[in-house]
Amino acid sequence: MKQNDTTEAKSARPTTIIYGAEWCSWCHTAIKYFEQKGISYIYHDIEKEEAAYNELVEKLSGPVSGVPVLDVNGEIIVGYDLGRINEALANK
Repeated sequence: MKQNDTTEAKSARPTTIIYGAEWCSWCHTAIKYFEQKGISYIYHDIEKEEAAYNELVEKLSGPVSGVPVLDVNGEIIVGYDLGRINEALANK
């Protein structure tokens, strides 16, 4: 259920933004997890989308140290931390 750019997900489930890069295997793992669960998300490749990179720097209040970075309804999760991802999804 990939959404393009800033299109909002039309779902009762949480809106998630995945910031990643094409070469990042953990980014692909995160995308696959959301697709398998049927959870809507928006994906931004921060190496190809300068605006998305700048948005992420603002959310992190500093430089990007790695990807993926997930924004689950405002909760920022750096890295593919399945426990934190599931907790954030359950809390929203």
